[in-house]
Amino acid sequence: MNFLKPFLLFIAAINAENIVCEVKNTPNNCVTFTVSQGTGCAWMCNYCANQLGTNNYYFTDNVCTYQQGVGCVGNPYAGKSYTCCSA
Repeated sequence: MNFLKPFLLFIAAINAENIVCEVKNTPNNCVTFTVSQGTGCAWMCNYCANQLGTNNYYFTDNVCTYQQGVGCVGNPYAGKSYTCCSA
């Protein structure tokens, strides 16, 4: 399945217009990535859920959080690296 990740990332970047500049798998089932300007937490949360294969995850810096009745919210910055990990 790991051989599909680069291809899927390319397709996700094209379809969502949120270019993932950097992706690296880290210990403890985490993924680190950098997003382009205009990328919001909804996209980031969806990306993390897909990459980690679970809806039970967290951002190490709490950039995006889940709010009941609202969804995934926060204020990410373009060019900054973010890491999400399965809980």
